[in-house]
Amino acid sequence: MELSQRQLREFVDQGFLRVPGVIPPLLLDRALKAIGHSLGEGFPPEQAPTYRARSFCPEITGSSEIVDLATRSPAWYLLESLLGQGNIRPISGGQIALRFPMLNEPERVASPHLDGMYSPLNGVTQGTIHGFSLLLGVVLRDIDTDYAGNLMVWPRSHHLHAQYFRDHGWDSLLQGMPPVDRGEPVHVTAKAGDITLAHYLLGHGTAPNLSPNIRYTVYFRVYHKDHDSAQSAVSPWRDFPGLVARLPELAR
Repeated sequence: MELSQRQLREFVDQGFLRVPGVIPPLLLDRALKAIGHSLGEGFPPEQAPTYRARSFCPEITGSSEIVDLATRSPAWYLLESLLGQGNIRPISGGQIALRFPMLNEPERVASPHLDGMYSPLNGVTQGTIHGFSLLLGVVLRDIDTDYAGNLMVWPRSHHLHAQYFRDHGWDSLLQGMPPVDRGEPVHVTAKAGDITLAHYLLGHGTAPNLSPNIRYTVYFRVYHKDHDSAQSAVSPWRDFPGLVARLPELAR
């Protein structure tokens, strides 16, 4: 299983790609059962803000039920079609990203961010940036409408961010997101078993969940074995030799 030329070009142009029906139902059921069991044991309510920033069910993030979604499914071959065969650092855990229904509409929708920037709850050391190559999102339950806890993406913003970092340096991210016009976000809808692939430099966020359903998604931060955040920020296809091999114009 590999991405088509059309899919590769969409990923390059837009910075993200939804691929339907990648994860087999058996793996979805195993992950949902493990998450449901963990939630059934309960968690301290005061930990909810930290869990939202890091991961719910932290005791199972490295379990086979979670990690197999990325490493023992066709998703792995799609990752290799971008980063190249044998180039992916071992994946040891995933972020269990649940979003619970809200009773009231929020005053504002989340603004775009890049992962790995410091916040008081996410565990990143202040003054550092933890970049990576690619975000893999595995949808465990259908997300059929906007404002259902969707992944929000700002299409093509990876191009704007890369240019900004070339002009101002990677460390400029320590001062906040690049002040560029990203346009309007897209709410990504998906069915259970679909995956989303997003370039690290793509601005993204989470939509409010005004639906009656819990959003169940697992995210994996994927690294090329030779990833260097500063270099990859200014050369956005450096970590994607599998992609460049099929779209050689990117190497120019």
